[in-house]
Amino acid sequence: MNIVHVVGTGTIGEPLIGLLADNKDHFGIEEVTFHKRTPLLTEKAKVADLEGRGAVLAVDEERFSSFQELGHAPKYEAREAIERATVVIDCTPVGNGMKSEFYDHADGPRGFMAQGSEFGFGKMYARGINDSALVAGEDRFLHIVSCNTHNIAALVRSLAIDADGTNHLEDGRFLCMRRANDISQDDGFVASPTVESHKDERFGTHHARDAHELFETMGYDLNLYSSAVKINTQYMHSIQFSLQLDEEITVEDAKERLMANTRVAVTHKTSANQVFSFGRDHGYFGRIMSQTVVALSTLAVRNGNEVVGFSFTPQDGNPLLSTVAAMLWYLDPETLDDRIDILRRYLFREI
Repeated sequence: MNIVHVVGTGTIGEPLIGLLADNKDHFGIEEVTFHKRTPLLTEKAKVADLEGRGAVLAVDEERFSSFQELGHAPKYEAREAIERATVVIDCTPVGNGMKSEFYDHADGPRGFMAQGSEFGFGKMYARGINDSALVAGEDRFLHIVSCNTHNIAALVRSLAIDADGTNHLEDGRFLCMRRANDISQDDGFVASPTVESHKDERFGTHHARDAHELFETMGYDLNLYSSAVKINTQYMHSIQFSLQLDEEITVEDAKERLMANTRVAVTHKTSANQVFSFGRDHGYFGRIMSQTVVALSTLAVRNGNEVVGFSFTPQDGNPLLSTVAAMLWYLDPETLDDRIDILRRYLFREI
């Protein structure tokens, strides 16, 4: 019996639970369970909707009655839900802590995943980037890289690495212009652009470090460096990129390489407002699942071999796709491509 358990109901957990519940038959899942830690009146409707779509609630033992008082029907205790699951997907900001406390000692699940910031949780993974690096029976813990890392990786894969694996990247620089917070969040907004420090001597911020680790699973040692600034907007992250290659390239060549990657979307739009609006109207509950959205009009070539431009990051959508892909890989690698094909409608070639 294939059971998928999701820990957390935040900006990744909530849409993931719904996505799995809505498509569980197609994905080959018998049951979707999810853990919510705190019973909140303000989130009563959210939990009730997930339950109504077929997802089963698990809570901490001492909070059963509190959830029941809100009208919910918890069925499993938190630890029990982990042990009985086939795959566990941690969508909290404390995945490494959960790993040491629970996951390392759980015998039941085939695999565990953590999201975004949980560096060190397991092998880095992004759909369409390093699928070949996954080793069945060995990679029990996977780290789904952050949304901006997905964006960086897709740009590098498309523009600097040939189909046969030949690497042409000499230097990659990325300025990650991050939204202040999600439209679902009240906390964390900034009044003005706020810069981040370069904490890593070699990579700058974690975005380049994580992209390097991702490609390292395939034997690459890429020269990447990133900076980050938080912008007072809630719409989308965006990235200014500069890729210096060891070969000459034209703007037309760059466009062709980007458009050849089925997980890269291109756009003639130049504002996050317009791209975000497209996702709202055509994505999965507002989410585009392409790895990156490149603004074609911003592409330029400097000195004959340096590609520069801007791209937008589908911040919830790209890790959602990779998370589902990794889950399906744990369930059955042979049927992964067929089962995930149902999400192809949210991978746009043009926006």
